Amino acid sequence: MNATTIDNKIDTHNKVTLPKFIDYNIPYLQKDFVGFKEALAFKESQGKYTAVNTLGYLGKYQFGKTTLHRFKIYNTKEFLNNPELQEKAFIALCKVNKWILRKDIKRSVGKTINGIKITESGILAAAHLSGAGNVKKFLRSNGSVSFADAYGATIQSYLIKFGGYDVEIINANRFATV
Repeated sequence: MNATTIDNKIDTHNKVTLPKFIDYNIPYLQKDFVGFKEALAFKESQGKYTAVNTLGYLGKYQFGKTTLHRFKIYNTKEFLNNPELQEKAFIALCKVNKWILRKDIKRSVGKTINGIKITESGILAAAHLSGAGNVKKFLRSNGSVSFADAYGATIQSYLIKFGGYDVEIINANRFATV
């Protein structure tokens, strides 16, 4: 049953009207780190560990080979077939990005740039999309320097879509490994 067939449906047994604004095909995610990473994974690859896009980005979180090399991962076939390694790589990348962006997080969280409320999770998601350096440029230019990937996704869109998650569980670590 999809959301359009559920709209306005009344459960006569329990006398409950289901809300119209919920898409019952998408699982509900908490606004915690698990919700953050799963929402980001769905945007990147529909959550598929074996996904490879047309530009060669790999796995559930669509890692580039250069990023994988930073974590001493060189065998892409093994990476694609190892969900545990992909999860560890994602957490390590979040830790590194949080360390690189620590001063910008402190300065920018709570501010509004181009109508976007800046949050820590939005910053980390934007760094996953564009790299921490591009997020620094965006934040330090008050939004006048931006970035879009080859598919048109922007720092602004990630700041909005992934804002408001609690990612405090991620500790900034310059030397994070998998």
